[in-house]
Amino acid sequence: MPIIHIYDTTLRDGEQTPGVHFGPRQKLDIARRLSKTGVDIIEAGFPASSPGDMEAVKTVAEASGRGELGSTVVSALARMLKEDIDAAAEALADARVRRLHIFIATSDIHLRNKLRISRDECLARIRTCTAYGKSLGAFDEIEFSAEDATRSDFDFLCEAVQAAVGEGAGIVNVPDTVGYTTPAEFQEILIRLRGRVPGDWRLSVHCHNDLGMATANSLAAAECGAEQIECTVNGLGERAGNAAMEEIVMALKVRRDAIRCGGEELTCGIVTQEITETSRLVASLSGVPVQPNKAVVGQNAFAHAAGIHQHGVMAARGTYEIMNPEDLGLNANTIVLGKLSGRHAFADRVAQMGYSLDAAGIDAAFARFKEVADRKAVLTDDDVRAIVGEYLDSLEGKYYLDTFQIQSGNHIRAMALVSLSAKDTAAPGKEPVIVTEAAPGEGPIDAAFNAVNRIAGADGGAAGGTAESRVELISYGITAVTEGTDALGEARVKIADRENGTVFTGRGVSTDIIKASIKAYLGAINKWEKMKN
Repeated sequence: MPIIHIYDTTLRDGEQTPGVHFGPRQKLDIARRLSKTGVDIIEAGFPASSPGDMEAVKTVAEASGRGELGSTVVSALARMLKEDIDAAAEALADARVRRLHIFIATSDIHLRNKLRISRDECLARIRTCTAYGKSLGAFDEIEFSAEDATRSDFDFLCEAVQAAVGEGAGIVNVPDTVGYTTPAEFQEILIRLRGRVPGDWRLSVHCHNDLGMATANSLAAAECGAEQIECTVNGLGERAGNAAMEEIVMALKVRRDAIRCGGEELTCGIVTQEITETSRLVASLSGVPVQPNKAVVGQNAFAHAAGIHQHGVMAARGTYEIMNPEDLGLNANTIVLGKLSGRHAFADRVAQMGYSLDAAGIDAAFARFKEVADRKAVLTDDDVRAIVGEYLDSLEGKYYLDTFQIQSGNHIRAMALVSLSAKDTAAPGKEPVIVTEAAPGEGPIDAAFNAVNRIAGADGGAAGGTAESRVELISYGITAVTEGTDALGEARVKIADRENGTVFTGRGVSTDIIKASIKAYLGAINKWEKMKN
């Protein structure tokens, strides 16, 4: 029975989702959960891209070396540059099994407009850098990716793959970088490539979802001999995202009768009962909620509203459900915590969810939990997840909400008075100072955000900005985490830096929606502040 290796790139390509950033702590928590879920390879990041990503990849690699990730391979991305390969070698040094993932674009549109090199120069880089990576002895495996492969001239694609394989690449990845291909077309490319390039190399695919065909293209590739599928949890990634790991895995499980290679069933090593918890952890740490109608892991995946559907499911689940909720880990009872719950019970549940908080982190999150519990009768897993996620978002922040007052009514313009505790990031040991500003707005939320902008210099004021606001609010929303009038509200915002268009997300939770909104906005402002400095 052919085994499909699941290569998870949530920590690298998933992090390229606009507004998403994983620090070393978040990457480690997700990596541990991915290992528990049974992925074969974790792409931990792109070490040469920033010192922060170098640290994050090192953190995951060190956990691997300590045995915390089992037999999972740890991979790092690198361009066809010796300095990138050196950075990957440094970052992966302590991993149990180390994979170098080197890539270069092979389509003419990329060569001409992005890289501005000829085909011959591209081939030379592939040969030189693949050989260099092999010569270091720092990697157990080398994977080559031909970026934008599905829009590349086929003969040149073959030359590029042959160049990489000839210098020691054992895995060849064929990415549909912009989600352009179709299942039948993709199969033709892969079959011809296999037939044209000799050698003992494994075939991998990496599909994007721009036309909604990432999962279909990935499965089509498996049917014609691809041994590895690259994907992300919840389908995170650039633009419309990547092929979703949960969709691929459950399609292989549910339709094993139809999705075959050479007449044989296909399988993978994913523990499907861990999928839901993994999805929720990634949603929490990324700040990107799962859409309710998302396949497999969406809130409505097993919900039935129409009367005829409800009647059918009650009579026989198989009438409208093709998957068993238990197979996705949905059979466990949700633990309900309240104001009488102790620190130990809280810490246990947080650990079960996949978060690794130290003692200080548990104390801080538990204090917040008790504060919410005084206002809310019972707290569910979703409440706890929101509280812990908010705490993790705040760890590296400069500004924290101290107090706020709002004046608003149907005949007066809203006014907000906001006080923030501001840390001096250049002097970590120095006591924070309280800064207060007032600002008007079209409503209480707008007024509060304007006051925060004044404090942070995001309005073009004291911090050296222009006359107009330096950041732009591009989305805002608030939802009830659970039901009831005492529900915990979770606010999410996205802001963009006007100069370079970089997007930052933030979230806040509270039973007071204005407080939740201010905290969410502060989360985004703190990320903007960090980038600015």
